Amino acid sequence: MARIEVLLPQWGMGMSEGSIIEWLKAVGDPVVEDEPLAEVEAEKVEETLEAPATGTLAEILVEPGEAVEVRTVVAIIETE
Repeated sequence: MARIEVLLPQWGMGMSEGSIIEWLKAVGDPVVEDEPLAEVEAEKVEETLEAPATGTLAEILVEPGEAVEVRTVVAIIETE
């Protein structure tokens, strides 16, 4: 089993941080690559964070409303 880190992407050149508005999946939920995982607010724009891999959402490391820097690990997906 592999553990894949889900990073907060940088959607724009000026983006330095973002915050999770809401998680669309819960710990233990199955996820498919490119499936929406969370709604993120960055630079006053809402973006959708997508799963980087297929597997199970094992951990959520950033709670809704918490601002984090770009490339922060926000969740872990476990793959088979």
